[in-house]
Amino acid sequence: MSTTWHSDRRLIVGAAVAALVAAAGSTVGVAAASGTFAATRTPTLTATATATATGPTSDCSVPSLPGTVVDVTLTDMGGRMTGTDGSWGGRMPGGMMSGRMPGGMMGGPMMSGHGAAGAMMRVLVTPDAAAVGTVSLRVRNTGWMTHELVILPLSDGAAVGQRGVGGDGRVDETGSVGEVSRSCGAGAGDGLAAGSTGWTTLQLPAGRYELVCNLPGHYAAGMRALLIVR
Repeated sequence: MSTTWHSDRRLIVGAAVAALVAAAGSTVGVAAASGTFAATRTPTLTATATATATGPTSDCSVPSLPGTVVDVTLTDMGGRMTGTDGSWGGRMPGGMMSGRMPGGMMGGPMMSGHGAAGAMMRVLVTPDAAAVGTVSLRVRNTGWMTHELVILPLSDGAAVGQRGVGGDGRVDETGSVGEVSRSCGAGAGDGLAAGSTGWTTLQLPAGRYELVCNLPGHYAAGMRALLIVR
């Protein structure tokens, strides 16, 4: 009895273990096929502004502005995966990179009178000319990244988009006559958040002015436009 019984018991135990292993393998296979065990994904960062089909929105209330009112729209291709500080390197849908990376990737786009045509980010100005004197800029950020607007005089013979970009991804702001970077407010601040509007009122002499977003990488990515005061 002892030899035969022990042999039979080993066979029974072995068969039971094999059945359990097969069942476990089948369960794992079914779960994998049904997507129960999903691959680990990087969390998706969403925009801080309320999103709509046409972009982020906000409830900024803009006061009546004096003088010639110029509407400026700041826009980008949407879908940032960086923070809200607008730093370069924000990843766009499909893996494209926003801004200009060190080393000169993404060469300068063709220019038009209203902004950088074909650029990943743009500054749109309507109208692109104003009368000498009181000029109010009403600036709306319709993109998904934080932006700003800096008003820089253009010297004779200079063209929009020709300023040198430093190692920090910015252009020299020497001579700036104004800035809009306060969300739902006037003048300078911490940046114009996605979906918000800011404004400023300036006394501008005749001349040509380059309107730029000077957050790192944004100028090189196409955020500059011409305003003529005459």
